[in-house]
Formats: sequence, C-alpha cells, structure tokens
Amino acid sequence: MHISALPKQHSMQLKNDLLLRALRKEKVERPPVWMMRQAGRYLPDYIKLREKYDFFTRVQTPELATEITLQPVQQVGVDAAIIFSDILVISQAMGVEVLMEEGKGPLLPHIIKTQKDIDALITDNVEDNLNYVTKALTLTKQELNGRVPLIGFAGAPWTILCYMIEGKGSKTWEKAKQFCYTQPGLAHQLLQKITDITIKYLKAQAKAGADVLQVFDSWSGCLSPEDFKIFAQPSLIQIVDALKNIAPVILFPKGSWYALKELSDSSASGLGLDWCISPKMARELTGNKIVLQGNFDPAKLLMPVPEIKKAVKEMINEFGVQNYIANLGHGITPNVPVENAKAFVEAVKEYGQ
Repeated sequence: MHISALPKQHSMQLKNDLLLRALRKEKVERPPVWMMRQAGRYLPDYIKLREKYDFFTRVQTPELATEITLQPVQQVGVDAAIIFSDILVISQAMGVEVLMEEGKGPLLPHIIKTQKDIDALITDNVEDNLNYVTKALTLTKQELNGRVPLIGFAGAPWTILCYMIEGKGSKTWEKAKQFCYTQPGLAHQLLQKITDITIKYLKAQAKAGADVLQVFDSWSGCLSPEDFKIFAQPSLIQIVDALKNIAPVILFPKGSWYALKELSDSSASGLGLDWCISPKMARELTGNKIVLQGNFDPAKLLMPVPEIKKAVKEMINEFGVQNYIANLGHGITPNVPVENAKAFVEAVKEYGQ
C-alpha cells in the first residue's frame, strides 16, 4: 500500500481530519471514532422523520438524507459523517424493485434466476439513476463546512447478489449459495455486473464530496474461506484497485476474519472488524500493515455508561492508538440510548488524556 498515493483531498479545509490522517497512517493523538448506522433509528430526531416519510423517501430526498446524516455529528460528536442511504439503492439502479417495510427489512419481489434476468440488468447511467445520493453528498459536504470528513458507501457485490437471489434477508443464504454452486457461470456474470456499477457509483460519490468510501460485505461471513476467495474477494479487490488513487477505501467483510491476511495486502486503506475476533489476532493476521476499524459489540452499548467507557478504553489498549479507527463491530441497534452512544464516543475522545 503506497500511502503517499492517497489523495489529501478536502483535508486542507477540514477542522477535524483525524479519520483521514489515521487512514494515511499518520501519527494521531487519539483514534478517530464513528459508528456504523450512526445516522438513524436510535436517534429521537430520526424517529420523528421516520413517522413523516417512508424509508425510500428519506433516502431519495437529498435534504432529508442530509439532515439525517448531520444528526449524529451534532448530537453524538462523532469524528466523521456517513451519508444516510442504503446498500440496495444499487439494485434499484439496476432495475430491480426493492421494497422496505419498517422493522422487517428489504423485500425484492422479482429475484434473479436466469441468464435473461441477468442480461436485463442495467449497468450504465448510474450517475443519473443514483443522482439523489450524489446530491445528498454534495449538500451534506456544504452543510458540514469542514467540521468532519464525509464517508460514502456501497454494499459489496457478494452481499448485493445475496439479496438479488434470495429476495429478502436470511440467516443461511441457502438460495444464493445454491445459485453460485450450481450455476457458477451465471453467478460470476452477476457479480461482475454488480462490481462494474459499484465502481462507477463509488467514483461518483468521491466526485460529489465523499472523503472516504466504505464497502459493506455484510454477508460474506456465510462463505467458507475457499468460497470467499471465489465469490467475494475478487470483487472487493477490483473495487479497491479502481478507487485507490481517488479516495481511501475501508472494506468491511463481516464475519470473514479468515480473509484479513490477504485483504491487508490489497489496495484498501482500512479493514473493518466485527467483535468475533480479538484485536491481537487481527493485528497478527494483518501484520500491522493496514488500518483496522472496529470492533465493539453494539449490544455492549446497553451496559451502564461507566462500563461502556471502561470497555472502550480496554479495546483501544488492545488495538493501540495508531493505525486504528474506533467503531462498532456492526451497526448501532435501535434500542441504544443516545447517552450511551455519546459515552462510547466520549470514551474514545478522552483516551490518553
């Protein structure tokens, strides 16, 4: 990883560029901190908007997406904003219908089954089809006015394939896996189409103002190490190679601890970790070559505040301050009190004082 190749984009105007410095492996006084799903369902102000507007209205209205993105920066004090959106907007841009029921998760009524279905997918005009995301990024960038960096994101191709084949969330992803194991040729065509559009989408996000890009492979952990190398890793590598000179990229292959060693040799700037791996093991697997992000169990945010602070301090002790971004091991859950989320952030900010 050639750190010098990473652009110092936007960082000159930033009042708080801690996240970008950490991703460039520069020396930092404390780790930067943000939380996955920080813009959303645990915040009372978000819940008010949810009562007024349905999910995709919130996502597709730049002013609403901006307002939601800014809430945790203003209310919780995180070191970065992450644009309020959804990984399945890419499926919509490809012509696949996605429905979202509150509290139930996504539903894709028309799943991908055949060559004809794959041929019908749209992979051009991503900038037009998803211009509400880029508009929200540009608007958020203006509103942030240099306070903190802005993170853009996409779902990883394997995870998007899972939804497109399964049609809804699953614990085992049996249909998706069956499709890949019985029709690997079709699976690779589908993965390549998703990879191509995702690269265009992330480039558009960087152009619109995203300082950092994160790729969520939420369901890669259902794959064996061998199958991860076949169905997940090639897309992730293609994406980071295409973006390495545009913006720093953080990969988050949830549950795929076995892939950390190889991914640490990629062009990625950071790797996200869930809570099922110890900081020590993650450092050993990656040879301290890459910035690690994570990996506080979101359920622990329900502990009493003093215990949260103690656990955060222990986590930073184990990871070390350098080459590290404090975060959760998955998204914050709706039942977390705002003061507990604040305690998590404050504990990182107080570290070493």
